[in-house]
Amino acid sequence: MSIKFPEIKAFDTAQFEALTKAADSSTKGLQAIAAETTDYSKKSFEKTRELCEKLVGVKKIEEAIKLQADFAKSTYEDFVAQATKMGGMYSSLAKESFKSINAASPAQPSVVAELWKAPATAK
Repeated sequence: MSIKFPEIKAFDTAQFEALTKAADSSTKGLQAIAAETTDYSKKSFEKTRELCEKLVGVKKIEEAIKLQADFAKSTYEDFVAQATKMGGMYSSLAKESFKSINAASPAQPSVVAELWKAPATAK
C-alpha cells in the first residue's frame, strides 16, 4: 500500500475548503434565524402589552374573557406559523451547510480509512 503525499494534501485541502464553506453558510443561516427569532419576540411582546392595556380598561368579566380567548387563539396561530417558518429555516440551514461538504467528499479517496485498516489476523 502506497499513498502519495500530494494525494493526501489535496484530500485535506478539499475537505478544509468544504468545511470552511459550510461554516460560513452556517453562520449566515444562524444569523438569519437569530434575527427572525428577535423579530418574532418583539412582535409577541408588543401583542401581549396591547392585551394588558385592553384588559385594564375592561368593565365586564365577559369582555375580559373574550379578549383573552381571542388573544390565545391569535397567539397560537402566530406561534404555529412561526414554528413552521423556523423549521424551514433550520432545514435550509442544514441543506446549505452540508451541500459543500457532500460535493467535496464523494470524489475523494478514503485515504484515512486505508491508513487505519486493521491488519489481517492469522488463524
